Amino acid sequence: MNRRSFLKRVGVGTASLMMVGCSAGFSKNSAKRPPNIIFIMTDDLGYQELGCYGQKKIKTPNIDQLAAEGMKFTDYYSGSAVCAPARCNLVTGKHGGHAYVRDNGEIGGWDTYNGQTPLPAGQENFATLLKKQGYATGAFGKWGLGRVDSTGDPLEQGFDRFFGYNCQRHAHNLYPRFLVDDKKKRTLEGNTRGLTGKHYAPQVIADEMLEFVRDKKDQPFFVYYPTVLPHLALQAPQADIDAYKGKWDDPPYKGGSYLPHPTPKSCYAAMVTFVDKQVGRLMALLKELGLDDNTIVFFTSDNGTTHLKKQVDYEFFESVGELRGLKGALYEGGIRVPMVAHWPGKIKAGTVTDLPSAHYDVLATLADLTGVKAPADTDGISFLPTLMSKPRKQKKHDYLFWDFAGYGGQLAVRMGKWKGIKRNLRKKPNAPLELYDLEKDIAESTNVAADYPEVAKKIEMIMLEARTKPEIEKFRFGQYSDS
Repeated sequence: MNRRSFLKRVGVGTASLMMVGCSAGFSKNSAKRPPNIIFIMTDDLGYQELGCYGQKKIKTPNIDQLAAEGMKFTDYYSGSAVCAPARCNLVTGKHGGHAYVRDNGEIGGWDTYNGQTPLPAGQENFATLLKKQGYATGAFGKWGLGRVDSTGDPLEQGFDRFFGYNCQRHAHNLYPRFLVDDKKKRTLEGNTRGLTGKHYAPQVIADEMLEFVRDKKDQPFFVYYPTVLPHLALQAPQADIDAYKGKWDDPPYKGGSYLPHPTPKSCYAAMVTFVDKQVGRLMALLKELGLDDNTIVFFTSDNGTTHLKKQVDYEFFESVGELRGLKGALYEGGIRVPMVAHWPGKIKAGTVTDLPSAHYDVLATLADLTGVKAPADTDGISFLPTLMSKPRKQKKHDYLFWDFAGYGGQLAVRMGKWKGIKRNLRKKPNAPLELYDLEKDIAESTNVAADYPEVAKKIEMIMLEARTKPEIEKFRFGQYSDS
């Protein structure tokens, strides 16, 4: 299936961007209050697991409404194919070739949940930039960029408030014994890390996020909401699961890498719908507080759907549509993710863009939005002109780049319609380039490297020049394998 047919299938068609007369940038001394910013990032949500992107089985009415009232991106990408590096790309505005964190990796430390590779001290990021503009900053959900008491602790990285899971491994259970409340533990009595419990952590986290919005309603605020859903384990409130039970053949998952579940399909659908319900609660609160017209809301995912098919039947849900690959792969299914932006009166309702963009563009976009200068070393380009329906002012990337140390070591480049990828570089530093024409072959099924040697050569040169030597040895592969 070619790119045009694929986009029609997921209900996005061709982008239609019309000029609107509004100013989006705000200076710190502006008489007008800057917009509140909410950035929602799901965990392992596939490109086609929302109704507005073509999902038929899972109900997501609130997110669909955001898309109908705002803008939908068809060609938006994660910065990596798994959690920690994708979060690093997003927060710091750097692609994988320049990022500090280039794969998941745990560090010893805080009790039994050690945390992941911490961001270094003094790292400029989207929270530190917005604090310069007077924003109250809060993060709620899964952090994964440094444990409590490390340089990567979110409270050391520009956030005034953090609540949730500091460590990704801790987040593998949704009825945990405790959650991190700033730098302390909040015990969740009645929870034992079993299949069920008294306190569903995603609910507790969402409640804290909404309380932050209410508390900060009288000043500009930035909410980063990296929800832990729908990442495994399969766990959801029974009432939400019951809403899907009986709709499909749903044999039990007997357990293994995660907890077993008697109705895995129903539970997974319930987890996605649970996220949608929290979006609905958030939008209702903004309206109640009179903040909806001055709040821009972004909704995306950190990477593609999990490859653990016995737990998440990605074929049944058509989680990535015609795309090839899943979480852990730099093929389109592992990195192309939903992106919706909503801002009443500023973003034209029902617009769609095919602008190629990525997580590492968000920092530049938020800087542009609030009138603060982005760091000189960012790899991102603000997509604010696109949000404001001013395509002639939109600068574009010469290419998008991925450097991912996991799953054997992978590099990828998107350059216009061309997509180049190299795999298994840890074992084969000189692995051949695969080349795909995304306009004709969205499924990346036909390698055309031999037919377009000049294109392949240019992409291979980008793969050499767009990388810097990783500071951390375990992230080194390919040209840095023997460094």
